[in-house]
Amino acid sequence: MTRTAKLATLPLGFAGRTALGFGKRTIGRPAEAVALEVQRRTAEQLFAVLGELKGGAMKVGQLLSIFEAGLPEEVAGPFRASLTRLQESAPPMPAATTHKVLAEWLGDDWRDYFDAFDDRPAAAASIGQVHKAVWHDGRTVAVKVQYPGAAQALMSDFNQISRLSRLFTPLFPGVEVKPVVADLKRRLEKELDYVDEARAQTAFHDAYADDPDFVVPAVVAQAGNVLITEWLDGTPLAKVIADGPQDRRDRAGLLLFRFLLSGPARCEMIHIDPHPGNFRLLDDGRLGVLDFGGAAHVPAELQWSIGRLLRIGTLGDPDEIVDGLRAEGFLSPDAEVDPEEVADLVGPHAAPFAVERFRYSREWMREQTARGFGLAADMRPGSLARQFRLPPQYLAVSRALSGCGGVLCQLEAEGAYRAEAERWLPGFADDGGPDLDDRTEATA
Repeated sequence: MTRTAKLATLPLGFAGRTALGFGKRTIGRPAEAVALEVQRRTAEQLFAVLGELKGGAMKVGQLLSIFEAGLPEEVAGPFRASLTRLQESAPPMPAATTHKVLAEWLGDDWRDYFDAFDDRPAAAASIGQVHKAVWHDGRTVAVKVQYPGAAQALMSDFNQISRLSRLFTPLFPGVEVKPVVADLKRRLEKELDYVDEARAQTAFHDAYADDPDFVVPAVVAQAGNVLITEWLDGTPLAKVIADGPQDRRDRAGLLLFRFLLSGPARCEMIHIDPHPGNFRLLDDGRLGVLDFGGAAHVPAELQWSIGRLLRIGTLGDPDEIVDGLRAEGFLSPDAEVDPEEVADLVGPHAAPFAVERFRYSREWMREQTARGFGLAADMRPGSLARQFRLPPQYLAVSRALSGCGGVLCQLEAEGAYRAEAERWLPGFADDGGPDLDDRTEATA
């Protein structure tokens, strides 16, 4: 009831600010200035409430915080610091509650498993918090404890947020929020399953064992709503974004991109939650990766399709782009579109892979965001927006790569991203990949 009441303050606050804005316009204040003020106040309240509530509400806030690079600077600037804090922390639950969860899943003698246990949480995230401890064999470990009632709170949050989706319009005009929230709901249901997360993390750990670029902590133990892994030190990516020197920003950005692209090739999985709180830049230059609750399967056939589509996009031939999008289901077979219009939309997103080196920037992201808003706002019969669709098999990969792009823009990172695509994406550096029979055989 308390959570619902807090979420209910959002539409009330929005209505009040809108009424106030209308009043100010009637006494002569410029409409643009009033709209900006409403936008700022809405964002301030929105992120404050989402961060406090944890669960699905905070997860939505984390997703939005990744894409703040696409907001106009005059809007994003004043509350960028609060978004960064949202990526890294949330109010913790009491120590007594943590002990109760540990006793429920590890037994009343749960302390016997540890040589030391810090009651102060090292991190508090959307559906659980992490405590630093020393395992009985001397290893320093991270003990991830799920909030009691997290599943019920998550479902309630998403049902409520879906109904309040119009509140996000001042921040992201033209974006259809409900489908995004629905996909997040499905993914977070999976994240609540620590058995599945432990399995995914073990697969990544094995695939990247002794890797010179990455560290994936090993799973030490798992029971119910408790997951114990090796501890990982390092500089949070949010801090690198806030004040890191350019060489570390470039290094972090390239490694983040390499990790997301190499996962499907190395273990047929992709990490789909690339917000900065899940990554650490180690002193030796490696990238540490956390939180595998959102990992998704990417079969070999889909890897070929992604590589081939990206290659077609970099070539820039409008007719080839349309044919490729039709073949993969982004356009219906009978869709009547202007190939030049499609190429104008797709081309900029392929730009990082059409040149040897590319610098991601907030300005570039804002340009792409504005272009997307323009497309989404045009809902006339026959418009491109009405004929574009995102095939289900691309949903997880799209979330991962678009989220990665948002973080790269926050980092203002420069790197050889085309070379990474050539290395890890089959079908990108050749004539478009094998035929369907070959791809089917490769998948098998």
